Amino acid sequence: MSDPTQLIRAIADGDRNAFQELYTLFSEKVYNTALSYTQNEQDAEEVAQDVFTSIFKNAKHFKENATVSTWVYRITVNTSLNLLKKRKRRFAFISFGDSVKEKPDFVHPGILMEHQESAKALFKVIDGLALQQKTAFILSFIEDLPRQEVADIMGLSLKAVESLLQRSKRNLREKLEKLYPDRRKKK
Repeated sequence: MSDPTQLIRAIADGDRNAFQELYTLFSEKVYNTALSYTQNEQDAEEVAQDVFTSIFKNAKHFKENATVSTWVYRITVNTSLNLLKKRKRRFAFISFGDSVKEKPDFVHPGILMEHQESAKALFKVIDGLALQQKTAFILSFIEDLPRQEVADIMGLSLKAVESLLQRSKRNLREKLEKLYPDRRKKK
């Protein structure tokens, strides 16, 4: 059956085989997107589990004016952001009065060994972007989605996404140049 819209309809009717097929189609994308946000493998697994639970429970509410891919990414982004907000509140409560600890270095498992040091710095800087910039950047450059799909996922115009991407690239460049002043291209 592998048409995602038909799979969602079948899931809404309780078809567990359709759910398994949809899971097979999207599980890697959901996990990788969640991992880009959470920068923690256990949290990414938790997000992925929550995303597919949400899909199963809400399949009957899927509006076919969006693609299934857009809908799944939107759920993934929102679930990832909710986890980060929850983690931030919990961290603020736990660390009240303590010194603030930095996040451990994160290496995306899909990064080649020779690029891991650069990837650590990049993910650390991506994590510091404003949420909208971070979302546009992750979906566009890490997940390699078309700009229009990013706009649909974020509920923004294409022009707004392009603006977010320009600001995110500028902010990333500035922060990376501060971290690595000797890496600047010499003119």
